[in-house]
Amino acid sequence: MARSPCDLRLLLLAAAVAFIYIQVRLFATQSHHAERLAEAEKSGSRCTSQLRSMIDQVSMQQEKIVALEEIKVRQDEERVQLKILIQDLEKRSVQTLVNKNVVPVAAVVIMACNRPDYLQRTVESILKYQKTVASKFPLFISQDGTNGEVKKKALSYSQITFMQHVDLEPVRTERPGELTAYYKIAKHYKWALDALFIKHNFDRVIILEDDMEIAPDFFDYFEAAAKLLDNDKTIMAVSSWNDNGQKQFVYDPKALYRSDFFPGLGWMLIKPTWMELSPKWPKAYPYCCLLIFRLADMPFLEVHRDRQFIRPEVCRTYNFGEHGSSMGQFFEKYLEPIKLNDVHIDWNSVDLSYLKEDKFLVQFGKDVASATPLHGSDALLKAHNMDVDVRIQYDDQGDFERIARHFGIFEEWKDGVPRAAYKGVVVFRYKSSPRRIYLVGPDSLRHLGVKQG
Repeated sequence: MARSPCDLRLLLLAAAVAFIYIQVRLFATQSHHAERLAEAEKSGSRCTSQLRSMIDQVSMQQEKIVALEEIKVRQDEERVQLKILIQDLEKRSVQTLVNKNVVPVAAVVIMACNRPDYLQRTVESILKYQKTVASKFPLFISQDGTNGEVKKKALSYSQITFMQHVDLEPVRTERPGELTAYYKIAKHYKWALDALFIKHNFDRVIILEDDMEIAPDFFDYFEAAAKLLDNDKTIMAVSSWNDNGQKQFVYDPKALYRSDFFPGLGWMLIKPTWMELSPKWPKAYPYCCLLIFRLADMPFLEVHRDRQFIRPEVCRTYNFGEHGSSMGQFFEKYLEPIKLNDVHIDWNSVDLSYLKEDKFLVQFGKDVASATPLHGSDALLKAHNMDVDVRIQYDDQGDFERIARHFGIFEEWKDGVPRAAYKGVVVFRYKSSPRRIYLVGPDSLRHLGVKQG
């Protein structure tokens, strides 16, 4: 049956509408894709621009790194040259100070850090008596750190060789709460003593600190003691200090003693002993280094080896350092009242052979044995009312501390040894008189070879 023209027109119209719709959709889709393509191109352009910027920045940073590396290389070269120059100047300074015709008795080093006023007081005290013996006792200042005022002060003395220890490594303590200052001091001591004994090849070194004054006979005392230290291998070091050297506990400026306790605060060491100690030097607490090596996992007896120290009855150094790394500990009670010797002693004419171990042990034992023993609860009271030497036995550390407090002497022990003790015996004068009071440990008489009745 034939379709009418109207139906054909409707079909053509529908086809035309569908075609137009499809074209419109295709156009819309193409437009969308074109916009996305344009956006993608813009994004790509931005990324390219950012990438180029990053490349430029990286190139600039690389150039800066190369420049910094070149600066570091130059600085390292300059540092090496400066170190060589300092060593050369130090060597020339030492050669200038040391008289080739005089063998030095000992180098004297002042350990300094950040107290220029203290350092000046110490140096002026030393120079007062060192000028006449400068060739025998060349003087050094060893500064720890970079304090400008201390360095300026040290370099102002033409008679002194300046050494500077700079260590920028952070301090790591072995135990919580420990003061980092003691670690720095220990490292400085080792560096300075290595320099003097090994680099400059001195046979002996006297160690002082920047808060000390010395006695008029300081250098004569150490010159006489040097011979004893060289010849007696049972002596580890000679000190100018007595822990119980307060005015009320001393009398005889010529009296010297052996001690199992290291006094420090102005002491002389010989090279063979330092070569033994240097590899074992502790990381902290150098003042007690010869006694408390357990801080460096080093047994006390391994270092001590039954050696003692020589100390005077009347101090040849005075410590005025109320402010320092120990924060003024004991200063008012024990340090401020110390008596500094002011009597001339001709040490060259004094026979020190009595300090040799065998002789001293016998004579000290006789002195202790001849002292009147006091017993009972009123022993301390009796000690005040007698006019002869007396001895009082203590039973243990607590008992010693009780008796020490009564008289006012140092109570402190280190590694089982009371300050200033020899064979457990601590001796001091009674109220600046010739009378001696001996505090005797439970085993002291046996160690001294004294028969107990």
